[in-house]
Amino acid sequence: MDKQNVESYRMYRNLPQDENGLTPAIEDDVEDDYAERFPPVVPLLLGSIRNGCCSKKLLKKRLPILRWLPDYSRQYFVEDIVAGLTVGLTVIPQGIAYAVVANLEPQYGLYSAFMGCFVYFLFGTCKDITIGPTAIMSLMVQVHVSNLGPAFAILSAFLAGCIVLVLGLLNLGFLVQFISMPVTAGFTSAAAITIASGQVKSLLGLPGKSNEFLESWINVVENIHLTRLWDSILGIGTIVILMLMMRLKNLEGRWKIAGKYLSLSRNAIVVIGGSLLAYGLSTEGVVPFLLTGNVTSGLPPFQLPPFSTVVNNQTYTFTDMVSELGTSVLALSLIAILECVAIAKAFSKGKTIDATQEMIAVGLCNVAGSFFSSMPVTGSFTRSAVNNSSGVRTPAGGVTTGIVVLLALGLLANTFYYIPKATLAAVIIAAMFFMVEFHAAAEIWRTKKIDIIPFFATLIACLLIGLEYGMVIGIGINLCFVLYLTSRPKIVHRIERVNNCDLLVVSPDQSLIYSSAEYLKYRVLKLAQQNPVDLVVIEGSAVSFIDSTVAKILAGIIEDLRVQEKAVYFWNWQRLAQHTAFRLDAKLFVPLFIRGDSLVEIVKCWSLSNGVEA
Repeated sequence: MDKQNVESYRMYRNLPQDENGLTPAIEDDVEDDYAERFPPVVPLLLGSIRNGCCSKKLLKKRLPILRWLPDYSRQYFVEDIVAGLTVGLTVIPQGIAYAVVANLEPQYGLYSAFMGCFVYFLFGTCKDITIGPTAIMSLMVQVHVSNLGPAFAILSAFLAGCIVLVLGLLNLGFLVQFISMPVTAGFTSAAAITIASGQVKSLLGLPGKSNEFLESWINVVENIHLTRLWDSILGIGTIVILMLMMRLKNLEGRWKIAGKYLSLSRNAIVVIGGSLLAYGLSTEGVVPFLLTGNVTSGLPPFQLPPFSTVVNNQTYTFTDMVSELGTSVLALSLIAILECVAIAKAFSKGKTIDATQEMIAVGLCNVAGSFFSSMPVTGSFTRSAVNNSSGVRTPAGGVTTGIVVLLALGLLANTFYYIPKATLAAVIIAAMFFMVEFHAAAEIWRTKKIDIIPFFATLIACLLIGLEYGMVIGIGINLCFVLYLTSRPKIVHRIERVNNCDLLVVSPDQSLIYSSAEYLKYRVLKLAQQNPVDLVVIEGSAVSFIDSTVAKILAGIIEDLRVQEKAVYFWNWQRLAQHTAFRLDAKLFVPLFIRGDSLVEIVKCWSLSNGVEA
């Protein structure tokens, strides 16, 4: 290394000089200082296996029941049973209703409502979450079921569960951070609108299909003249009753407890009331409502998920079934993760959420459920809210819920015959009112107006194209915003005069990656052309990282400024960033990186290298 490089590097590192004005052994220091060293991979892996995979801490992390069960008390037992019974009364009518949404026979909704409760009891981290069928998951499998039968819904549960489980085992819970609140709110709102639109047909007693948002309303308009009066009265009346019963939770005084539990049980009450009404009228020979019909009694058989099936005398192999399901399996996996993690965050009350463990739990719930003819499941916000309001203390409350569902399947299935379809439609529509996140749109607009774009893009795309495609479009638009911000760093510049030397000081406000490299070059060269200065100083205190593309562009900036007869120096760059440049071309970059409190040091270095008196 020549004397100029040594002096520049000494000034950059603030190293002491010896009596001759030089820093001893500086060449070795330079070479050793910026060499990139890979970590010792094998020792790290062995240590991780020894201290992680076989540790009691990891076992408790992956089996959360081991953390809370030793402290379980009799008081918790009573409160968990009460909460589990309350949720069970909610999940039975909802499960039947969501099976109808998915175009499945009603019993499949109950098949999907018990196994997740037992699995989450072992692997779940949030006491409030209730795993089971949800409106969005039902809607996602609706198209495949209506065209090809229930085997595709069951296989969807198995495949989505495997995907979520693998992502969890690979410790990829951080991926949910890439889906922003505006995209999630837009998707949830679109799903709620689509689900409610699909139930208008049953609410009014109309014939026809209603899989998608536009299709639902086209069907309503085309068949509005076939509206059934008594179904409409019962359906609309049920919605009004549900809304009124929801307000009972606000009662005060001696009616407070009664009002709370009447409000929590409102779905079960209206379904039982509607069934009794339909049964009473049928005994008089009057059947004014469309009824749910036969619900197969008994427990579902324990068997492998259907890896092949026959539809209309056509055999579908496993490959054919996966091809038919297409990207919907990925969308189901994503939605399952999002719903469960979002609910866990909502009820965490300041506690940290282990998204990876939630992924493992949801994945296992779907895989295990698929052996009992379950459609895809995830956390239900409605039932989780009921669970929380009922005072649940641990995930053991889900065991009671699962037992209630099993008892209903074994003993009460025949009574579900008389549930009016209009009543189930009303239950779903009433639940959807509170899933449309208009308040989120207002918050987004008030907080950051540009974020309203991914919200409405997701909402509109989900309604017009489909939920899975709308989610992808929303995420894509949001990532475009992120990429734009990283490619257009804010670059502040100023002109300073130091020791009769004019300096252009340029300061990027963030780390630099390949997408921002050309923009940085364009701005620096343009500013240098516009301002007659002797020196260009690129100040890098905010630049903690650069990649190889940026290093190459920095070398190009140096050459282009030399053509303009201007020198360039890099002032106060963070060590990791400037070492990347050193590794590209130490001879070029080492003399140009200066560290110090004042620009005077840069002018002195420039004067020294050019033989100019500063």
